[in-house]
Amino acid sequence: MSVSSPIAPLSVREKFMTEPDLGAGNFLQYALENNPNLDAPLVYDHRLDERGHVALRGYSLRELASIRDRFARWYWANGVRPGEPVALYISEGLQPILHFLALTSLGAIPTLVNDAMPIPTARRYLDHVGVIGVVADDPRLIAATYRPGQPRPRFIVPSSEIRAHDPESGSLPPVYPYRHAPDDVVALIHSSGTTGTPKSTQVAHRQFWVGKESRMVRFPAEPYDRLLSLMPHTHAGGLSYLLTTILLGLPTLTMGSWRRSAVEPVMEAFQPTMVASFPRTFVELAEGELPVRAAAKVHTWFNTGDGAHYGHIRRLVQLGERPSGLIQPWLLPPGAAEDTVLPGSRFIDGLGSSEMGMALFGQVTTPESERDDRCVGLPVEVVEKAAVLDDEGDEVPDGTVGYLGVRTPTRTPGYWNDAALTKSFELAGYWLTGDVAIRKPDGRFYHLDRTADVIQTAEGPVYSLPLEEVLIADCAELVHDCAVIAVPGPAGGGHLPIAVLRLQADSPTRDTKELLDAVNQRLAAAELPLLSAVFVADREEDYPTGPTGKVLKRELRTRHATALTDDAPAA
Repeated sequence: MSVSSPIAPLSVREKFMTEPDLGAGNFLQYALENNPNLDAPLVYDHRLDERGHVALRGYSLRELASIRDRFARWYWANGVRPGEPVALYISEGLQPILHFLALTSLGAIPTLVNDAMPIPTARRYLDHVGVIGVVADDPRLIAATYRPGQPRPRFIVPSSEIRAHDPESGSLPPVYPYRHAPDDVVALIHSSGTTGTPKSTQVAHRQFWVGKESRMVRFPAEPYDRLLSLMPHTHAGGLSYLLTTILLGLPTLTMGSWRRSAVEPVMEAFQPTMVASFPRTFVELAEGELPVRAAAKVHTWFNTGDGAHYGHIRRLVQLGERPSGLIQPWLLPPGAAEDTVLPGSRFIDGLGSSEMGMALFGQVTTPESERDDRCVGLPVEVVEKAAVLDDEGDEVPDGTVGYLGVRTPTRTPGYWNDAALTKSFELAGYWLTGDVAIRKPDGRFYHLDRTADVIQTAEGPVYSLPLEEVLIADCAELVHDCAVIAVPGPAGGGHLPIAVLRLQADSPTRDTKELLDAVNQRLAAAELPLLSAVFVADREEDYPTGPTGKVLKRELRTRHATALTDDAPAA
């Protein structure tokens, strides 16, 4: 028996584009009330069966609503009320989605905490937020940090307790689901912590929906389309894709693990046409033998957060196939039919952050694209103004390096309980993204670095990302991934760039002097500054990453602080 498609009719999707009350707090309810396909599998989970095979489980809109209501009854019975933050310190995948839906249906504020965040950091973060409860897969470690007599949340409970709650037990509030005002905070999402202690970014009901309306008709949503989301749902990117796909009725599988060893077999079983992730998974999928069978049907890779590197992108776009609807007309062979399928896929690189509310810049790469290092493309339609600024907030001339700023209704209302921190990111009416960029005369923007990672040398600033592009793309026989960082130079002469390299498994050399000579030859050819040293990361602990998989450059700077000074240890 065939299973009907959950895709919402076009008329329904067009209606969503103009609904004045639709937002991040009630998108499931709008889907329930408007999509006629309530019983078709929509959101998928997976497990390994007793033979080690991937088993998929799809949940329909009706089933999602039933689980939401059961969880909401537990929360309501345990005193959770509108406007109260509740921490979800649970593993990625489907579970945080279900708790998010339950809490927002009560008007409470899910405080989404990546389960990879260390316990001491998590405790400081939860104290800053002032959560009234904590739900954790294993609450014992976080509970043990609260000493007798210290203020503590009203409850710290295992997630299994809520999952096991009797669906008939308890009641729901008289008005249910909660009716959100446009400015109501519907979630708190922490930053990656790659440049310091995680910040608590507010997500507001209407703010988080603004700018996404056009996705109701532009996002690929054919009957054959399926999305694999590897975005952590403790991040705005994961929440953004969830909101989009539930309203579209687009079948979506969410995964908690982002490692290739876990992702590839699930891709083979699910056969997605689209994959959404941070760069971390794309780096692994592009390493070694490509996942040809797993990516056989992929036509689009979506990346957000930090920009991906061309050296990885160019390998991934060789995979999959693109139907004619996604192919630019000038790329079709002469006389090609409307149902033409071209080999290869497209990679959509979106520069965004939780604070921006969505990816506000986009660059599309296909197998036919010319290389254009660090280009993040043009601002999307919702951006009122994007500019490169100086210290006073004035626009700098095209081609001049400065701070990237945006004016957009999608930006966060600010950081929770920290008005001073919010103000520090505002300048002349712009929200500062924390990036260093240039704009070219054709309006395209180029991302050069995070402001915290710029290398201040005696000759002037050096930007790490263009150097990394060359090491990954032009030294591909040696380098699979890398991080360029600043370390103090000898005799107090400013900082100098060095690189920590993750080598290809079949790299012809592991000698650091030979590697340094080889990569500097390529940097010189690209007319970029040279490195003063390279180090090889043989183990995972040599290349530390944060909760979202981003390399922690601040930790690398500390580890290699004496690399070029008289106090440097012997090689």
